Amino acid sequence: MGDLCFQDGEKVVFIGDSITDCGRMGPAAPLGAGYVSFLHDLVMGQWPGRRLEWVNKGIGGNRVIDLRDRWEDDVIREQPDWLSVKVGINDLHCHLRGDPGGVSPETFRQVYEQILERAAAGTKAQLVLITPFYISNDHCPASFRSQVLELLPEYLGTVEVMAQRFGARLVRLQPMFERLLKHYPADTFCPEPVHPNPTGHLLIAQEVLRVLCTRPARQEGGSTGQKKAG
Repeated sequence: MGDLCFQDGEKVVFIGDSITDCGRMGPAAPLGAGYVSFLHDLVMGQWPGRRLEWVNKGIGGNRVIDLRDRWEDDVIREQPDWLSVKVGINDLHCHLRGDPGGVSPETFRQVYEQILERAAAGTKAQLVLITPFYISNDHCPASFRSQVLELLPEYLGTVEVMAQRFGARLVRLQPMFERLLKHYPADTFCPEPVHPNPTGHLLIAQEVLRVLCTRPARQEGGSTGQKKAG
């Protein structure tokens, strides 16, 4: 593992849904009991002299349109040096069920790009984009879980495209869990496909840390920094 890309004195903001939230407004305040807290502890243990400010802005049930609606208060006002975004599974679930608040793959891409453009215009933040995931081996055509797995790549594709477009660090969680599911049952990591147990959260934190300690591939034109969409 290489050196951590976070520098002394920087602020790191995490925004997303319940997986990021993980009780951060309750007894587990302020970072929650999930991957954000695990990541904080891993960094503190390995880089004890690096002073960082950690802010968790996850809210359970959020979709990308909810992030857009609170973006000014929870991202722009915070002026982070690093911004981690993890969203998508609620968007997919609601869309697949036909709920009024469902976010189609097309809308997901459009709004995701909008919020990253606002971050690029209103902050100096470097981006860390974390893909949604769904921990299940259910491929029965009639099941809801198999339908989620079939549609999921369209949402994953948006995150990957935006990571390239904005020069972000990309954390691919679905491939990580799919590799592990070849060796362990799904409930090793998650009591149901969406909300990880402590083991699942620790694995997410370790994968995020791995990406944060890996030198990113050089972007087109030789830059490894953030760039606006165009």
